[in-house]
Amino acid sequence: MTHLDGKVAVVSGAASGIGLAVARTLTEHGARVVVADRNEDAGRKAAADIGGVFVGADVGEPADWARVVEAAERELGGVDIAHLNAGVTCPEPAIDKLTDEQYRRIMRANVDGVVFGARAVVPAMERRGGGAIVATASLAGLIPTPFDPIYALTKHAVIGLVRSLVPHLQAKGIRVNAVCPGITDTPLVGSEPRAALEQAGFPLIPATDIAAAVLMAVSGDDTGQAYVCQAGREPVAFEFRGVPGPRAAGAQGRRPPPGMGEV
Repeated sequence: MTHLDGKVAVVSGAASGIGLAVARTLTEHGARVVVADRNEDAGRKAAADIGGVFVGADVGEPADWARVVEAAERELGGVDIAHLNAGVTCPEPAIDKLTDEQYRRIMRANVDGVVFGARAVVPAMERRGGGAIVATASLAGLIPTPFDPIYALTKHAVIGLVRSLVPHLQAKGIRVNAVCPGITDTPLVGSEPRAALEQAGFPLIPATDIAAAVLMAVSGDDTGQAYVCQAGREPVAFEFRGVPGPRAAGAQGRRPPPGMGEV
């Protein structure tokens, strides 16, 4: 299958886990891939294995994103696809014990990395006549997650950003979606949680299943979707319910002004 022939993809956090699975899948379907990761050794190996280009990058640094896009345009001709994937978890569930360092670290990777990544790739995609962005969110972006509330905060932020960017990016021919995996078999799942999950018989999702969901998102026509990915199920777009409208006298049935659309 080579329906992505001629396409250039940027994948962050592509040295391992979901990012590596996505980089391989996109390559198998014809794309050329820029592997962006902080891990130099694993990143270079991943890029060599798929015939891609490696760029060492901290996704929380805007200057690093500029280098990633520059390399994609210089080495491969542009950017058509971006998977904004790099992320970390937070080891502290108690808000009163959360340290500044823990908070800044997770916000830098999970939120700044998506914002700065989108900001960097959009002009490059526009120069190519359009493109597709997929951000890795999580089920934690759709439901309460008491064991890691700051992680949940970051993933809710990602979904909110993705859905809110739709009208701005549609005008540029760019689609933007999110994938929302459940617990996936990646290095982010530590040995103790992994053992507990296995003992409970709870299935981990193969990273290749999430890669298939990303491929679906970049290959389709939908935009603004948050695709729920659970073990043994096909990805499904989450159905967001609209919020009640205003109840002020005379306001019933009125629509918001342009640019302030209903959710």
